[in-house]
Amino acid sequence: MGSEQANHDDRLRQTLALIAPGQQLRDGLERILRGRTGALIVLGQDKLVDQISTGGFLLDVPFSATALRELAKMDGAIVISSDIMSIHRANAHLMPDHTIPSDETGTRHRTADRVAKQTGHPVISVSASMNIIAVYIDDSRYVLEDSGGILARANQALATLERYKARLDEVSTTLSALEIEDLVTVRDVAVVAQRLEMVNRISREINDYVLELGDDGRLLSLQLEELVTGLLEEREMVVRDYLPAGKAKRLTSEAVLANLEALDATQLVDMAAVATALGLGATEHLDVALTPRGYRLLAKVPRLPDALIDRLVTHFDTLQKLMSASVEDLQNVDGVGELRARNIRDGLSRLAESSILERYV
Repeated sequence: MGSEQANHDDRLRQTLALIAPGQQLRDGLERILRGRTGALIVLGQDKLVDQISTGGFLLDVPFSATALRELAKMDGAIVISSDIMSIHRANAHLMPDHTIPSDETGTRHRTADRVAKQTGHPVISVSASMNIIAVYIDDSRYVLEDSGGILARANQALATLERYKARLDEVSTTLSALEIEDLVTVRDVAVVAQRLEMVNRISREINDYVLELGDDGRLLSLQLEELVTGLLEEREMVVRDYLPAGKAKRLTSEAVLANLEALDATQLVDMAAVATALGLGATEHLDVALTPRGYRLLAKVPRLPDALIDRLVTHFDTLQKLMSASVEDLQNVDGVGELRARNIRDGLSRLAESSILERYV
């Protein structure tokens, strides 16, 4: 069920990208709306579409917004290729299986609904009377909004993201200081994981707005990128740092991240539920002490390859052992020479100083 929903969401996003502002198809749809003629457009052509299409005429001509507008003046449906490169048929009469259930009442919308369900292709219905553009994909209906409404919601979501990001920076800095002092508890890790997941969810929502806005969402996209750069990597590092040792072979970081994503909004504000998703226990374990492996702090040391970070963590096992290691100890790790060992040592020392200063000063 989850994979089917994910597949449906992907198809919806792909279709929205095709009809976003700035695309030729969107230009054609807006011309039809302004002309108040209405339209029924099938995005895809195959044998099944041909079987349920009668009348009209075959075209197979290159797609253009003006051609779509002119062809929409006729009552029949328009069939275009799934890549929006050519117009296959115009003024066609679509006859989908009448036994397919539909909640739509208008002839055009009911036909669009049934054709989408029967063929699996997205179908667009432009309503002249209601002045809306509706997209039918599988069993769902999505009504396009004007850019102004989407931008208003996107800016609100962006302001929320900025506040959550500021709070995430605070708890992340606190966790770094606690890791260096070896005072981390399950609750501290759960708080950071919770904030990372919240920021991730809001950023995904804004990403959908950016997709739907097309050319109108360029500035929004730049703001989002600035806010969330590096957060996905940090999410993974936090999980890898505290992956339960006894379960390491059967509980992977990918599985833990999937567990976090599966939490609903109510569970996400419950620290015990977040800790359980991380594999760290339930309510009674929130004050249990934990020892980080060091992935997250090592990732902040400049010019340190991922493969070398893995070798360092494997060799020293915990962050505390890594912090207390001398330059000679670090050189015992494969691929670490004297210069790199000093860089690691100095980098960790600077991180320790800055984290503690930020927390206590």
